[in-house]
Amino acid sequence: MRWVFRIIGALALCAVLLVGGIFLLPGEKIASLAAEQIRAQTGRVVTISGDVRFSIWPVLGVRTGPVTVANADWAGPEPIFAAQSMSVGVAAADLLAGSIRITEIVAEGAHLRLARWRDGRGNWEMVQPVPTPRETGTGGTTRPVTLERLVLTGARLDWSDAGAAPLTLAGIDLTLDWPDPTRAADISVSMSPAGEPVRANLSIGAFRAFLAGEVTPISAQLEAPGGTASFEGRANTAGALAGDVSLKTTDTARMLAAAGLGRVDIPSGAGQMAHVATEATYTADGRLSLRKLSLTLDQNRLTGAADIDLSGKPKIVAQLSAGTLDLTGLGGTAASGGGAAAASEGWSTAPIDASALGLLDGTIDLTADTIRTLMTEFGRAELRLTIDNARAVADIARLDAFSGTLTGQFVANNRRGLSVGGKLNADGIEMSRALKDLADIERFSGKANAVVEFLGGGTSEAEIMRSLSGSGGLAMGQGVIAGVDLNALMTLGKGSGGTTVFDSLAATFTMAGGNLQNDDLVLSLPNYRAEGKGRIGLGARDIDYLFTPIALRARGGEGLAVPILIRGPWSGPQIKPDLEGVLKAKADTRTDELKEKAKAKLSERLGVPVESSQDAKDALKDKLEEEAKKGLLKLFNKN
Repeated sequence: MRWVFRIIGALALCAVLLVGGIFLLPGEKIASLAAEQIRAQTGRVVTISGDVRFSIWPVLGVRTGPVTVANADWAGPEPIFAAQSMSVGVAAADLLAGSIRITEIVAEGAHLRLARWRDGRGNWEMVQPVPTPRETGTGGTTRPVTLERLVLTGARLDWSDAGAAPLTLAGIDLTLDWPDPTRAADISVSMSPAGEPVRANLSIGAFRAFLAGEVTPISAQLEAPGGTASFEGRANTAGALAGDVSLKTTDTARMLAAAGLGRVDIPSGAGQMAHVATEATYTADGRLSLRKLSLTLDQNRLTGAADIDLSGKPKIVAQLSAGTLDLTGLGGTAASGGGAAAASEGWSTAPIDASALGLLDGTIDLTADTIRTLMTEFGRAELRLTIDNARAVADIARLDAFSGTLTGQFVANNRRGLSVGGKLNADGIEMSRALKDLADIERFSGKANAVVEFLGGGTSEAEIMRSLSGSGGLAMGQGVIAGVDLNALMTLGKGSGGTTVFDSLAATFTMAGGNLQNDDLVLSLPNYRAEGKGRIGLGARDIDYLFTPIALRARGGEGLAVPILIRGPWSGPQIKPDLEGVLKAKADTRTDELKEKAKAKLSERLGVPVESSQDAKDALKDKLEEEAKKGLLKLFNKN
């Protein structure tokens, strides 16, 4: 917005001064005398080349050849303004009365070069007029010059700001209507930066005061394919403004593309359609203040305030609040069918572009009543995002989740390559909801407290997962495992079906090189205990774990353990019970007199003939392996 006002002011000032100088003196030497007069008023050298021809009919006016206005000394040798030719129409009656009322200016092939030096100076800033002998002599006066209409067709604008990439706009059509020099000027601009037309209309009150640098009322509207924008307030040529800003889009991506910003893929919930309204204040030193900010981004609505420093690298401080924040569109499409199969093959090796972390610095506070994601729905959220020199820290003061509360911190650092880390605490979460939403496991329930601290780095998802290190722990009180009956399993009955009610569960773990190591899992039941230890490959997506249910009262109180080995890839691990020790222990308690009775009983229970001890061992092993598999596969929701 700042450079738009400067463009308008510079164009109008150049036009008024050029044409006013042309008419100061008639005669054969009009071009050289006019150029000298303009130099005295602006401090800039003006060159009018070619013939200056007057026309009487149908419009009183003049047509020039090429015209240039010199640039500021520090801005380079190229002129600030150049035109291949200019046609000027004036009102005859006013000319006879000693004043010049310009009815129309048409500049062909106009080229305007605007630049700002690092100290804030603009090349459009003219020096104070230098009095000439004609102005200071007895009875000498400067004839008033007014401009009613300015037309530029196919104009070109070059804009450069110290420390910023240059901007070039071509094919600009501009019309300025200023019928009353004491009142407002209306300006319309049309251009096509990316092929589709973008139109703007401005009404600038007290245009003469605006050209002099004063703050004046401004009304502006912009129309582009996909949306509209408007401003109602006050502004000056230095770029300072204050007023109401509104933006409405039906296709935000198309509007951005039409403005020359390239095609942007905007996910649902981030503003495919948007309505933004705010009270904005912008200062000449690049500070933007947004108050009463309202953001409607598709189905999401946020309110709040923001302060943004644009004088260098953008710095933002914002406070935003929302009711329900729907982020389900930000995670793409949930995998199904072939997608799920592809996901089982491993983590993505596609490079992660984290360069956006270095685009700005700042702090954003966000509160929301509900946050919906593809995986789960969270309740009350109180979050703070801090970005400093390509390092982002998300502080979770409160996040209601899974009937409990999450707190902690998540860090993404891209200063010397991408690394991620954090520490999360879970208090009173319901494991059935957490496991169902996060891992699609439904048969495990109970309240849990957990903590995890982690760190990883790499250029892809796969590298990060293979580098994970850290530690954590899990503690539960009473809970239920549905679909597995450890009591039935341990007594050689059917382990599938039923439930296992346990009194407590506890485990700690460490992580290194993408592997999670646990050696102290304890699951306590009234008559049983289950222990576990082993490795879970977070990077390799595999498991090597020994789970051992123990019947505490078996064998005369000595206990009976049935170790179960879980080994292989996550997508299809092998589950095998180790029964050698079990069979040996049972054999020691039997006598030869009971062998035949045991064979008959086993034949009845197992449903197969048992002729020898080897048959009994094989049948018992097969039956226990079958039931163990059924129970564990049901725990992980596999058929």
